[in-house]
Amino acid sequence: MTDDGAFTGHDAPPPEAAATTDQGPQLDDVAQAERITAFWDTARPSAGRTSHGGAVGERSENVVPPPAWAFGDSPRLADELLRLVLVGTKTATASLVVEYEDAGEPEPRKGDLSILLDGAGEPRALIRTTQVDRVPFSEVTAEHAWREGEDDRTLESWRTEHERYWRRTLAGTAHEFDPSLEVLCERFKVLYSE
Repeated sequence: MTDDGAFTGHDAPPPEAAATTDQGPQLDDVAQAERITAFWDTARPSAGRTSHGGAVGERSENVVPPPAWAFGDSPRLADELLRLVLVGTKTATASLVVEYEDAGEPEPRKGDLSILLDGAGEPRALIRTTQVDRVPFSEVTAEHAWREGEDDRTLESWRTEHERYWRRTLAGTAHEFDPSLEVLCERFKVLYSE
């Protein structure tokens, strides 16, 4: 959402398997799905999922990759925020509840796995959601702003940048930015990265 992007989930709802955007290059969906699956095959032991694909009775979460998404609403923002994740500065993200509702996507929950994509749509990290709090924009805490790791990491900066981001991404939708909009403040842990 401002730091974390257009709705790509987490600062944007998850685009279906690393969506293509107007700002980014067109991706070959089949080739990208293969790269995501190959990444999952390598990363899943880090999530405690060690079985090999196709075994009788194997649980689907062991074979099917988790949702893959990128932060932000542009390749530049996706790369910038991913870099903060990979160096350990960014351990949280925020999304508007209305973004998930409008996209018909389930809200993130504790324990969820996600594959983070870079600005070119390449899988780069596997994360696990460790906590999700739903609060009005006006009640997001300084601790959460610090965990998001952006700008100077202050709540003032977080509010300024996220309001700017959400005003931009909500334009043309049925919603307008308002400080009472509910935000999903999500914390996560990197389990694997390339």
